[in-house]
Amino acid sequence: MKSVELDKSYNPNDFENRIYEQWKEHNVFGPAKENNESYTIVMPPPNVTGILHMGHALNNVLQDILARYARMNQKDTLWLPGTDHAGIATQHVVERELKKKGKTRQELGREKFLEETWKVKEYHHGIITRQLEKIGSSCDWNRERFTMDEGLSKAVREAFVSLYEKNLIYKGNYLVNYCTHCGTALADDEVEYKPVTGALYQVTYPYEDQKGAITVATTRPETMFGDAAVAVNPDDDRYKDLVGKNVILPLADKPIPIIADSYVDMEFGTGMVKITPAHDPNDWAIGQRHDLPVINILNADGTLNENVPEKYRGLDVETARSLVVKDLSDQEYLIDQKPHNHEVGHCYRCSTVIEPFVSEQWFVSMKSMADKALKAWEDGEIHFYAKRWENTYSHWLRNIRDWCISRQLWWGHRIPVWYCDDCGHMMVEREDPSECSACHSKHIRQEEDVLDTWFSSWLWPFSTLGWPEKSVDMERFFPTNTLVTGYDIIFFWVSRMIMASLEFVGSVPFKDIYITGLVRDKTGRKMSKSLGNGIDPLDVVAQYGADSMKFTLCYLAAQGQDILIDFDSFKLGSRFANKVWNATRFLLMNLEGRNLVDLGDQKISTIDGWMYHKVNTAAKGVEEALATYKFNEASQIIYDVFWNDFCDWYVEATKFDLKNKSESEKDVTVSFMLDILSTLMRLMHPFLSFITEEIYQKLPNTEGMIITSEYPRYDENRVYEKEHRIVSNMQEFVKSIRAVRSELQIGPERKLSVIYRPDGDSPAISFIESQKELISSFINASSLTVDTEKSCSIEGTVPVAGPGFEAFVFVKDAIDVESEIRRVELEIAKSEQLLKKSEMKLNNEKFIQNAKEEAIEKEKAKHEEFTEKIEKGKKHLDLLKLL
Repeated sequence: MKSVELDKSYNPNDFENRIYEQWKEHNVFGPAKENNESYTIVMPPPNVTGILHMGHALNNVLQDILARYARMNQKDTLWLPGTDHAGIATQHVVERELKKKGKTRQELGREKFLEETWKVKEYHHGIITRQLEKIGSSCDWNRERFTMDEGLSKAVREAFVSLYEKNLIYKGNYLVNYCTHCGTALADDEVEYKPVTGALYQVTYPYEDQKGAITVATTRPETMFGDAAVAVNPDDDRYKDLVGKNVILPLADKPIPIIADSYVDMEFGTGMVKITPAHDPNDWAIGQRHDLPVINILNADGTLNENVPEKYRGLDVETARSLVVKDLSDQEYLIDQKPHNHEVGHCYRCSTVIEPFVSEQWFVSMKSMADKALKAWEDGEIHFYAKRWENTYSHWLRNIRDWCISRQLWWGHRIPVWYCDDCGHMMVEREDPSECSACHSKHIRQEEDVLDTWFSSWLWPFSTLGWPEKSVDMERFFPTNTLVTGYDIIFFWVSRMIMASLEFVGSVPFKDIYITGLVRDKTGRKMSKSLGNGIDPLDVVAQYGADSMKFTLCYLAAQGQDILIDFDSFKLGSRFANKVWNATRFLLMNLEGRNLVDLGDQKISTIDGWMYHKVNTAAKGVEEALATYKFNEASQIIYDVFWNDFCDWYVEATKFDLKNKSESEKDVTVSFMLDILSTLMRLMHPFLSFITEEIYQKLPNTEGMIITSEYPRYDENRVYEKEHRIVSNMQEFVKSIRAVRSELQIGPERKLSVIYRPDGDSPAISFIESQKELISSFINASSLTVDTEKSCSIEGTVPVAGPGFEAFVFVKDAIDVESEIRRVELEIAKSEQLLKKSEMKLNNEKFIQNAKEEAIEKEKAKHEEFTEKIEKGKKHLDLLKLL
């Protein structure tokens, strides 16, 4: 057998692209075990005009681990990718490009605008695909979907028409959240509330008979022109006699009534509230209860309309507010103005302040579907990891409101509703009609609005598999198994997918929901463009490789916790990948002249049995960790078994055997070593996909690709409990001797004489005796004596004890004890002086009061360091004085 050459240094850029292309060429990402149990994940579709950030990277590497693990466990595995058309976001991108050319979408026209948008979609889609490939995503590109492809468009129509036929979709004039910048209505859960410092204005409203006035409090005086009443609490004794009277609206000279409604907080402001049904959701509800007129004062672009006095028409809200406040003050209607902090809704896309706005919109009635989704959770049909997210899910469903699904955009699924211009008939159809179904007129027009992006996304788990058709993929892969997503879209997406699936298919869309944490910077701040603290996943891949990024994110992904990282954090994965590369490289360099032997004919050695036991235990640990989505625990297990067990102990033992054993024994050593190495590669593959594939294909004892090989499973025939106890005993012995070296600061160049004294009939005796040379190399001993009879002199030794043994170290041979005692005593005295100075500083009130927090913390750290040095020095001294 020839030695196998790996490059001297680990350079993932040399092989990662090549490996990924090989996987694609052999079509290994698609399901290939039709008769086996299926495992399905649908990728949360990224916005087609977005670019992948570190949150996407985390989400996709965790999905990739699950997909590769399932695939290697011989499941019929489908990880289905796709992208979202992202209505508002994509339309913004195109309109921004048009603006640079001095054009608007209105000038271009709907048809031409959509042509431009499809071009932008195709361009950006290529970028996202390349990014997902670069990080190693093993999704089935042959089944990739887009929320506006032909099949999904058909599904969207079916869902809309079906809900309309069940009277679950309706249209009407209602108060909605309106973004004047995006020019569209938004659903309640698309509004982000942020603290804003504004003002609370006290405004006087004269009685209609001019005999006195009342005072109302408002944060939005410009909306007073839409006031339909002033409300007081019916239990407020101050105002009971006023209910039913009229007051005059300042600046508008219009009478409005005083009404009583229990919503009014008697303690807020004056206890009198102006009611503006068209511009406040709470006022809307009061208006409905009291049959008040709805007076809209805004145009769709956020300027004031014809329902306000002429001087304010055409002004934006902020300008109008300033002018109204000035006029109120000039005309002595403004009594007081105070700073006021309150939560204000903003658009989740562009951060424009949301305007409550009355307009005609389409809605989905959600209550009946929410009840089904709530019951599915209560019956244990779905499980959240971490469990605490169940509270978020259940709270939202119990407090659900109807969903506004119409958007005043051009990019998206146009609502499948047609109107007849001749007879006024409305048609809701699955197929485009050619004429009016009532009067047969050809003068029909389709609804201008499009559907909310989430209306296509909520169908994602089953529309991507062929619904509403009874497709082979629906039969084979639905319901899916796992959803990996972020907690910020539990409302937008997760809950709605469950509702849609129960409504249209009759079952939940997935069983397990793993909620990832947020990826934050080292100080705990959310990564964002505005803070400039984001990390581009492709920069990490370029610097450290995809495996290093994947392993680091997985290692840090503790369930239910956010991940705090900076660019250097990825050195963790890089160091591990380097360790895998270098350890393998050494072993493969020693294959020259060796022959593989049939391991079934060989008696397994103690050290080989121990290593098989550790790998077997690791396989069980990974299985248990991934069953409950504890990705960090699974990665810790493979890190420990490869680095701590395989490299630190097994490889070192193998090195010794390859130097000292006979040729035939070396063949056996190499054969076992290669078998264990190939098993470890398979164990690590889901977590370190590229490097394990590169190595696996070079091993002389493997065939094919690792991605399609079988994952190591716990095997009762690989339980070597006796060998495990023996080697563990040896490890404890070695660690105890190394601890003496460390405590007494005996350099590695100085050899020691050591006595090993086992307890009773320890099973480790014969192993320690037969492996004295190996163990001596571990502890750098000139002599190692196994003293079963307790006959050796131990005078002048440092004793140590461990489970099943005692050991005695002749340190006098390695150090000058008297000189060492003097040196340690001087070090202790020096540390005590420094500690005293530090204590004086920390007890000085002036220092504590005047010094910066960093300086105080630095001094506390010094105090701790000196205290620790003194404690260690004294322990060191006590040991030396025993000699």
